Amino acid sequence: MAHPTSLIQTRLASLGFDPGPVDGIRGRRTAAAIRAFQRDRGLLPDGVIGPRTRALLFPEAAAEAGAPDRPWYEEARRLIGTREVPGPGSNPVIEDWAKGLGIPYPGDDIPWCGLFVAHCIGATLADEPLPAYPLGARNWMRFGRACEPGLGSVLVFWRESRASGKGHVGFYAGEDARGFYVLGGNQSDAVNVRRLAKAQFLGARWPASAAGDTPETVELTLATSAFETALS
Repeated sequence: MAHPTSLIQTRLASLGFDPGPVDGIRGRRTAAAIRAFQRDRGLLPDGVIGPRTRALLFPEAAAEAGAPDRPWYEEARRLIGTREVPGPGSNPVIEDWAKGLGIPYPGDDIPWCGLFVAHCIGATLADEPLPAYPLGARNWMRFGRACEPGLGSVLVFWRESRASGKGHVGFYAGEDARGFYVLGGNQSDAVNVRRLAKAQFLGARWPASAAGDTPETVELTLATSAFETALS
């Protein structure tokens, strides 16, 4: 099974590795504590709870098959419902994402789908290189390594036309025959799940520092047109 972040934090703290507050947030302090634990146990300090790390951190559950660790996707799910501020103000949460990554960002009236993806990955995979100018959605086609679309993978789409240079980026949450369900930011000015047409799909990418060369596909059905959105 996949252990929730709060349980990981509690176990790390009990073993003498400080993850910060036990708040269920896989932030930089928790990632640093995971890496410290891995170094102490002679493992590759990648900050990801893979099978070997899970077996040492939770020996009582070592015989159970563990789900792949996708801390960036867990962070994305935690942020569902985050919205930009209408008018001249900006949501300080979104502004803090940029500050945490050292990215100049004047406010949430600037498209922030790329910033959302950058925060989720940068906050949970400290050693993972982000693409140059991550605010540009299509720049994520140069992130990590190519993969098949699957749970937690980064999906890149074109907007207006394939030749426009404009795009959108988010995380794979599922798919049906004609669309991908994308967990992303700046989707109707918020973090949510929206269904985007496969006809506008450019490619899928996976963090180079994370395991999972064959991401898990999730078949969904369009239960309501509220999930439909256009990128034109």
